[in-house]
Amino acid sequence: MEKSGAYAMNELVSQYFAALAGKRVAVLGIGISNRPLIRMLLSCGISVCACDKTPREQLDDEVLELERLGAVLHVGQGYLDGMQADVVFRTPGMHPEIPALQKLRKQGAVITSEMEAFFEVCPCRIIAVTGSDGKTTTTTLIAKILEHAGRRVWVGGNIGSPLLPQANQMQPDDIAVVELSSFQLMTMTRSASVAVVTNLAPNHLDMHKDMAEYVAAKQNVYLHQNASGKLIVNADNAITNGFAATAPGRVEKFSRMLRPENGVYLQNGEILRNGEKIMDASDIRIPGVHNIENYMAAACAVEGFASDEDIRAVATSFGGVEHRIELVRELHGVRYYNDSIASSPTRTIAGLHAFNQKVILIAGGYDKHIPFDVLGPEICAHVKTLILCGATADKIRAAVLAAPEYAPGLPEILQNETLAGAVSMAQACAQPGDVVTLSPACAAFDQFKNFMVRGQTFKKLVQELK
Repeated sequence: MEKSGAYAMNELVSQYFAALAGKRVAVLGIGISNRPLIRMLLSCGISVCACDKTPREQLDDEVLELERLGAVLHVGQGYLDGMQADVVFRTPGMHPEIPALQKLRKQGAVITSEMEAFFEVCPCRIIAVTGSDGKTTTTTLIAKILEHAGRRVWVGGNIGSPLLPQANQMQPDDIAVVELSSFQLMTMTRSASVAVVTNLAPNHLDMHKDMAEYVAAKQNVYLHQNASGKLIVNADNAITNGFAATAPGRVEKFSRMLRPENGVYLQNGEILRNGEKIMDASDIRIPGVHNIENYMAAACAVEGFASDEDIRAVATSFGGVEHRIELVRELHGVRYYNDSIASSPTRTIAGLHAFNQKVILIAGGYDKHIPFDVLGPEICAHVKTLILCGATADKIRAAVLAAPEYAPGLPEILQNETLAGAVSMAQACAQPGDVVTLSPACAAFDQFKNFMVRGQTFKKLVQELK
């Protein structure tokens, strides 16, 4: 295939796209992550049908530009009706067993994704991170530590930029660090050479048929490794610890509670690797015991690629990822934190444990059908005032009232229909020295496009407080 446009391809990438020549290719989802893929396909002379549920009148200029470049758009209601294709790139959030994809598969179509294709053509080592909580921070930490060690690093998957269109620029000595969701992993037939599973708890049960399917998807991050692969798991989490028995390659564990035979652990305020000190836990700038776990996972992942000095340098300088216990503002002695990423009860619990005082908590959002019973006792222990909003407000309230630790008024429970109203309530009841944190325990889709928009809205509301 002739090299064209901005894509001077390496051999693996060239072979992959040459195999698509003359085939009908459909890309499902025209969001930010798939647009570079569509451009790349078009630049290779491949016919592309770009599909999205967004109505045509709401499409932005970049999508219309893709149409001018040759993409055929199927958009709006029924955008998958009558679809015919030889190869289908599904968007990560689309369940691979929806009826439209089942029908295409029966017709002989190959169902894949941008990330699956990237795993096929990537010329360098891949470190993959998955889990229910802590994925983004752990992925970011690994990348920053490797960069501090002088490595050329590519970050992608659920964060960063789509990696497939960048694969032609990668060199064998580079390292790709990818965050992978359960939806991305469900149909994976390749695994990263280093796989990290931060923890597992019920999540996305509105999309997965059950917890077993969710756990099985996560296992794809390591099940296709060979004997030279490495799996890193949280020894304190029963599910992830159980993965060690099915790992094809080496296993390293990290733990706050135990002293694993091979791995990284916390002991007397120090983080150690197999008995050798890496750093003091107090060196970590970002708050919360869950971030100690994230650093321990990262320390396992970078072993052999970076030094303990590199790990310490990042720990003492890195201030955290946006929307993850992010300090927004201090006003009249009250600190406001944005923890919008907390879209599950376990993530909110981790956020509550990051503070050494009872907080004013803003919670509630889209209902993913996750039980909130574990959240009730934690709110009673760590929250002085609970402000609920969103579709799950009543469910969270019920979980708190049902907690054995609950006593009337402890915590005080307030409710408002909007986030703006909740922020106003928080300011009205906060006293100097208080902490107000948005940590919803739910996804954002009932009122916002995603957790990022929710977090940005919260930050704007807090900055506008008088």
